This record gives sequence, structure tokens and C-alpha cells, in this order.
Amino acid sequence: MRRRMAAVVLWLGLGVLPAQADDRHAGYYYPEPASREVYQARSRTLPEADRAARIGFVTGIAKHVSERPYPPQAVMFAKGTEAEKLIIVALVDGRIDTIYRARAVLANMTAAARLLPAFQEMGVQDTFTFLDLAHMLGFKQITITNGRDFAHQLIIE
Repeated sequence: MRRRMAAVVLWLGLGVLPAQADDRHAGYYYPEPASREVYQARSRTLPEADRAARIGFVTGIAKHVSERPYPPQAVMFAKGTEAEKLIIVALVDGRIDTIYRARAVLANMTAAARLLPAFQEMGVQDTFTFLDLAHMLGFKQITITNGRDFAHQLIIE
């Protein structure tokens, strides 16, 4: 019993939580998330971060990806009444199928975000992550999935 309690305390201490039961997108865009974690953003949400800004961000990424000379490996889209939920789905088997690969994809997105002029102008290019950028835009949740049998959710606070 003590070992179980210690495991639960350790698990919660790492910020990994069970999936939310009220996720209406689970089962449609991705499988029920096996886990979720809370990310405490270091950024502030920008005053101009609204539904249109979030949709514009996702549209800009989609346009950039579609201009590459090879098919996309994953897609990104926004859902929710205010487009506050970002969903990233792998389009190729064997991609984003573990939490470690999901975190690696997010780390790679961090590398790209750190090249943004806004990060450089604010002097945060070496501390802010892609998740901080998502928070700046007003995203509250990110779900990353292989589109088959793995999904992980991040709640951004």
C-alpha cells in the first residue's frame, strides 16, 4: 500500500495527470489521451491573442508546411469554441507514438519558435519554449498524437 501511495505521489509530483473525461475531441481527432501534464507558462497571453490570431497562426503553419517539396509528416489545427485547443496529429506511422517522441517534436518546435523575431526582441529566445509561444497566443491545451493509439495532452496555465 505504501509503495502504491509513493508511486502516486511521485507520479503527481512529475506533473503527469490522468486524461480528462470531458474531452469531446477524444475519439474523433485522436484516441483518448493516456496522460496529460500541466505546463506552467513563463509567458503572458498577449492582449491581441484571440480566436482569429490562433486560427491565423495555425493557417500560417499549414501554408508553410504545404509549400515544402515533400508531404507533411504531421498536421496542426485548432479546435474549441475559441480555437483554444491545439491538436498535432502525425500523418505517418511510427511518428509521435511515445511520450518521448511527442516531447521531441515539441522540443523541435521550440527550436523553430526561438528563431521568431518576437522572442529575440523580448530577449527570451533562450528561455521560452513552444509551449510559452502557445500560451502567448492564448492556447490552453495541446494534444499531440500519432492518430492511431497514442495521445498526450498538455494543459497550459
